[in-house]
Amino acid sequence: RALRLAGGRSHCEGRVELEQEGTWGTVCDDGWDIPDADVVCRQLQCGHAVRAHGKATFGRGHGPILRDEVGCEGHERDLWECPAAPEHDCSHKEDAGVVCSEHQEWRLSGGRDGCAGRVEVFFRGTWSTVCNSTWYETEAMVLCRTLGCGDALQRLSFRHTLPGKMVYMCESLEPSLAQCRWTFNKSAPCYQSWAAGVICNGTGS
Repeated sequence: RALRLAGGRSHCEGRVELEQEGTWGTVCDDGWDIPDADVVCRQLQCGHAVRAHGKATFGRGHGPILRDEVGCEGHERDLWECPAAPEHDCSHKEDAGVVCSEHQEWRLSGGRDGCAGRVEVFFRGTWSTVCNSTWYETEAMVLCRTLGCGDALQRLSFRHTLPGKMVYMCESLEPSLAQCRWTFNKSAPCYQSWAAGVICNGTGS
């Protein structure tokens, strides 16, 4: 009854893949919706579903198509408990995917390109700013590399104008900020902080 997400930017985003008798397969997007995606996110301890994707958004999978016309109500413990069609008429171009609330993605906004500007994080269904109270060289470097923007050149400060605030603390150059210590919407570390920004030395699209 193993389940995983593939082709996303974290283990909480991607194409839904199930294991049956040692073989990994995919789920068809016919009838795929938020209650179905919710069951997947909860099963992976990734919070709740923010988006339910179809049409192989995260690339086409391989192997058998194991579920079609999935009809979860949203409270089921795992995807196999949900009713589904016994036969399918799908191809891998219809592979289902999800984005869960615990997935984090980042962007730099307001700069000359995607490699400079204010740091914004998509988390729990909304875009938030990042407090600069613990935004040092290591954190800036991790983000620039995650975005494919080279190394951090300069740190900037902006105003907080989005509803949420995130704090990151990296001990070392982790593969992404999600693997550093982080807290969301805790007032103390953000008290009197500015929103973090960065200029990376690479150029973005």
